[in-house]
Amino acid sequence: MVIPVHDVNPVRRTPVVTYALIAANVLVFLLTPGAAGAVAGESHLAQLCHLHAFMDHYAAVPRELIHHQLPQLVPTGATGMGPNGPGCVVGVPSYDKSPALSVLTSMFLHGGWLHLLGNMLFLLIFGNNVEDRMGHVRYLLFYVVCGYAAGYGFALLNASSTDPLIGASGAIAGVLGAYLVLYPKARVWVLVPFLVFLPLRLPAWVVLGFWFGLQAVYSSGQGVEAGSGTVAYAAHVVGFVTGMLLAWPLKAGTPPPPEPGRLLFGRRARHRQAW
Repeated sequence: MVIPVHDVNPVRRTPVVTYALIAANVLVFLLTPGAAGAVAGESHLAQLCHLHAFMDHYAAVPRELIHHQLPQLVPTGATGMGPNGPGCVVGVPSYDKSPALSVLTSMFLHGGWLHLLGNMLFLLIFGNNVEDRMGHVRYLLFYVVCGYAAGYGFALLNASSTDPLIGASGAIAGVLGAYLVLYPKARVWVLVPFLVFLPLRLPAWVVLGFWFGLQAVYSSGQGVEAGSGTVAYAAHVVGFVTGMLLAWPLKAGTPPPPEPGRLLFGRRARHRQAW
């Protein structure tokens, strides 16, 4: 496991779409019922019931995507006393849900602050260069397409699952796949846990190749459910491959990243920056 913190690959224009996506994800998380309790480490029953009702409404559910089977009963957000003690009240849905639209809304939902911060860190580091290469509008469309491919790809592998699929991971995996195709030799500073966190500067193909390999290993031979506390590794794999395929036509016209400066006998070597 490596944690990227910075890449040596400057951009030529402000990545406004990447910044806007990060801001939107943070804002939605703060407005999600129960988010404050998640950040504070508290989980009251009322918060959990509101959170479950919110997720059932806006998260993508594989069975709904593939079979278009909407549930007859859903959490209402209220609490009550049942035969087994206090719990969440269920009832007939008071809303009309579009399964296809839920894939888009699910891209902005996160189950906790670690889930959110991890995704936003990867998007911040790698998204700016992909946006710089594609342009703002094309990059936004690319992001959404990768998210949809990841969501429906996961649903096809888990067609009977009723667990909600949430998070920007599938779309961001597409960004990582595009970065690997466009800038495989870019240097990335990472923290490697080995007793302490060791800072290393590695080529992007090592960092992202290792990340993709882990996702592929974790998802192979099993359908990973996307419930609470689980990770949809198959969605990451589908999103990553989709991002690689969509970015491949741009590879020929992509300038190489600048060579990072190296310390030679106490002095920093100078390299021309190629664009």
